[in-house]
Amino acid sequence: MKTFALLLAFAAFSAVSANGHGSSYVKRTDHHGHHTEISHGHGHGGDSHGKDGHHHVDYVHHPAYKYEYGVHDPHTKDHHTQWEHRDGDVVKGEYTLDEADGTKRVVKYSSDKKGGFTAHVERIGHAQHDAPAHHGHH
Repeated sequence: MKTFALLLAFAAFSAVSANGHGSSYVKRTDHHGHHTEISHGHGHGGDSHGKDGHHHVDYVHHPAYKYEYGVHDPHTKDHHTQWEHRDGDVVKGEYTLDEADGTKRVVKYSSDKKGGFTAHVERIGHAQHDAPAHHGHH
């Protein structure tokens, strides 16, 4: 799930950076508490590597991480965020996105051995629908 979310974050960042509009960020914290800003705005960050050029984290022993990312593009009106924290077998997270109808979707989710995966979806605001244009014949 972490890999998919990070790939999604990179894809969102790349899409925004490619057209030169808006802003985005991606942050990650590994199980040692090391914070890495992977990317922000139009710049590119990096990940820390050892002397041999390889970065190794043992996620099997006790998987733990934190990450967050967001995109705000006024040109395309794309605005969404996500964060997720994992400590062992407990995962908690949230994502938000602005819907085309003017509402905001907020999804709060968690997963653990006892309760499995649960999600609470909330819609904030009132849907705004534009009246269809009438094209009459003369």
